[in-house]
Amino acid sequence: MQTRKTGVRAQQADRTKDNILKAAVKVFSKEGFTGGRVEQISTLAKSNDRMIYYYFGNKEKLFISVLEHIYASFNQAEAKLRLDLSDPELALRQLVAFIWDYYVRHPEFVTILATENLHQGQHARKSQNLQALSGEAVGVLRPIIEAGQAKGLFRDDIDITHAYLMIASLCYFYNSNRHTLSSFLAVDLADKQAKADWLDFISDLALRGLRR
Repeated sequence: MQTRKTGVRAQQADRTKDNILKAAVKVFSKEGFTGGRVEQISTLAKSNDRMIYYYFGNKEKLFISVLEHIYASFNQAEAKLRLDLSDPELALRQLVAFIWDYYVRHPEFVTILATENLHQGQHARKSQNLQALSGEAVGVLRPIIEAGQAKGLFRDDIDITHAYLMIASLCYFYNSNRHTLSSFLAVDLADKQAKADWLDFISDLALRGLRR
């Protein structure tokens, strides 16, 4: 009986922590780190401030947990990809399309990263898990490049970090600057066709950067 009660409490604790984390993602993505308040998060999570401090310590540690959470969620979604390495160019296009679509469907990912860059990465540097999470993300790209090299399609001198930065930046910049660029260029970058055209363009661009 005691084991059953302990198991129930553990499940309740996990649910509470998960609810707080999801609420924190919403608040920080809307208000930023400075503007996001603990009481906003606890209200949205249907919890209380005391539970946030109990599980996460303070607002800064909660934000670090949010950073780790959004990267982990990205990696989990990416890990579900089933890429055919017998066709490395198609696999690369599929990976680019996944990253692009993830940014489009998860604007909170983009805004929270923008917030952290405004803070010059001070919270990210305090995380003990982000480097491992980045390794998982880059690890999906590596076998695609190696398969392309083995077939003589891709250059042998490719820097895996540079290749990842190229793809991530092409997907990220459009979404992080969509509102200002739409005004600046007098083009509706939120338009469905405009986004489809950009995906086609950056997929071709990524391939050209890797091909022999």
